[in-house]
Amino acid sequence: MTISDHSSGQQEHRHSLGVIQLCAGMLIIPFLDVFAKLLGMAHGPLEVTFWRFLMQTVLMLPFVVALRLWRVPAGTALLQAGRGLMLALATIFFFAALQHLPMAEAIAIFFVQPVILTVLSALLLGERLRIRRIMAILVGLAGTLIILQPSLVIFGWPAALPLASAASMAIYMVMTRQLSSTVHPYQMQFMGSVASMMVLALLLAVSAALGFSDSIIVMPTMVEISWIIGMGVAATLGHAFIVWAAVNAPTNLLAPFQYVEIIGASLLGYLVFGDVPAPSTIAGVGIIVASGLYLFHRERQRPLGATGQPQETG
Repeated sequence: MTISDHSSGQQEHRHSLGVIQLCAGMLIIPFLDVFAKLLGMAHGPLEVTFWRFLMQTVLMLPFVVALRLWRVPAGTALLQAGRGLMLALATIFFFAALQHLPMAEAIAIFFVQPVILTVLSALLLGERLRIRRIMAILVGLAGTLIILQPSLVIFGWPAALPLASAASMAIYMVMTRQLSSTVHPYQMQFMGSVASMMVLALLLAVSAALGFSDSIIVMPTMVEISWIIGMGVAATLGHAFIVWAAVNAPTNLLAPFQYVEIIGASLLGYLVFGDVPAPSTIAGVGIIVASGLYLFHRERQRPLGATGQPQETG
């Protein structure tokens, strides 16, 4: 076996490990949504989101201390804070959606996020938007509309909340890409949770002062405390697997496997809440997944240039 063959084998092993890690993360994240939906039966979305980021801050602090990641790289503090704010908004919108929609429907609508991210990457990061990618984006949007239309009829305006969450998450991902070359991922996760927690505490205080009943913090019961802990563990562990996956495999390889999340969400939604996905949801998800797989296929088919990077083609 040559050195080249050995290196190629190691790379394939890392890529396979990355795919397994991402699938693990996508199967863990729905547990976060289950705990959030359970807590949402007695607590407002701002409060539930605050508890989620408080737990993540507590769980990430030992890693930041052990790895000495408390020194923020110059010029990144505001961007990291803004990234945390967008994550907080995405979480608030999604947790609010879970109070009205079944988990499978909410996550299915949220899956428009890669489409929004592709458009924002072209507008804000200068990534080229080729004609085939535009067609795949339009197909993905059609799948989202198939899911959204009956959901709007059944659930009303709350069906639009996952769309707002998806848009906020896409902006969060753009900021993550901008920071990824200079900021350690653990520090990003910690700083994001701290910024989110501070903004949420301020929002809760202002909303309570204005008399909004959903913003009054209610002391959780012992069972609810266990759900809060479970929410924090699921969020931290799920995102840790996603970070590890990104270290081992390229984004264009991992992207299609994000759809594993809807498998876990549908299963947990049925087991915990008795939710059965509507036929329109299944059809829409199929179209969205097909468009995502097509984008993945096109990325892998792009020829390599002299530097080993994919060339831009039509």
